[in-house]
Amino acid sequence: MSNAIERNTIESSAAESSAIEPISKVELGTDGPLVGVQGFGAMGISHAYGQTDDAAARDTLEATVEAGVTLIDTADLYGIGANEEFLAPFVAAHRDEITLATKFGVERRADDPAYRAIRNDPGYVKRAVEASLRRLNVEVIDLYYMHRRDPAVPFAESVGAMADLVREGKVKHLGLSEVTGAELREAHMVHPITALQSEWSLFSRDVERSAVGAAAELGVAFVPYSPLGRGFLADAFADAGKDLSGDDFRQSQPRLTGDNAKTNAALLAPLHQIAADHGATTAQIALAWVQQRAQAHGLTVVPIPGTRKRSRLLENAAATRITLTAAELALLEPIAGQVAGDREADMSLTSAAREG
Repeated sequence: MSNAIERNTIESSAAESSAIEPISKVELGTDGPLVGVQGFGAMGISHAYGQTDDAAARDTLEATVEAGVTLIDTADLYGIGANEEFLAPFVAAHRDEITLATKFGVERRADDPAYRAIRNDPGYVKRAVEASLRRLNVEVIDLYYMHRRDPAVPFAESVGAMADLVREGKVKHLGLSEVTGAELREAHMVHPITALQSEWSLFSRDVERSAVGAAAELGVAFVPYSPLGRGFLADAFADAGKDLSGDDFRQSQPRLTGDNAKTNAALLAPLHQIAADHGATTAQIALAWVQQRAQAHGLTVVPIPGTRKRSRLLENAAATRITLTAAELALLEPIAGQVAGDREADMSLTSAAREG
């Protein structure tokens, strides 16, 4: 059987099984909402990964509800608000079925594509939430994240302003993104944090240095973004610089291009073997590994893979039913430590840059 035929067979099987039985649910942190054990990262629906087929993207969104994938994640950064606007009709149609998450903190300007600033000051927080509420056409946001941290603004001010939004009924739960364990503890003292969102995958495990342990200690759910390594772990491309369109931001990520990409592709042999043994895709095995971090570290883990295709959405959801053995986990364990290249072109905005 050819690789293409084999993959199509696996994807079809995954989609069928996911369509029949919605995924299980889990509480998102202490006193958080009940959500599907896998969420959906909506960024790529209309931002960052090149041109979008709107009809296919909207069909993929509908598939989330069918599969029980109820945590839907966006941000005001994505398309400078356009992603929130794109989601609004879907949100309106399924408001009682989904948990809606969005983020603030990275300021962009439509008239200056190069402009980017990190804003955590209280005035900006209050303006940002009003803009997101308007674009999403909702009265309340279920989970509101600080997208990136400005260390110059004390948590007493930034998280304090976020807490005001909860008291005002504009936000139900608070989240942080790309913070260290010490920062999470500090913020949690100002107001309970429901979820921490940071990059976590077979390729990116720097969050295990302090953030994961702190989240487990505090009862904070962990929401891994890019659990498929921006698609590299799903065999979506071999070299971002050669295989992806010029407007795809992955071309700027060091580990996904050139010699780094070639080196990193060679690390995936165990992933391919385990996938073959399970009759699964590499994406499903990579996601199963992330899901099992819950047991490994004693906390709630709800990864948010993104896709523009219904078939891939259902394939991803089916990964929640795969359990890897101790021997398989051992084969995957060394991968992250051997990855060539940083996960971001500018690591200064990640939690890894602030680890002691």
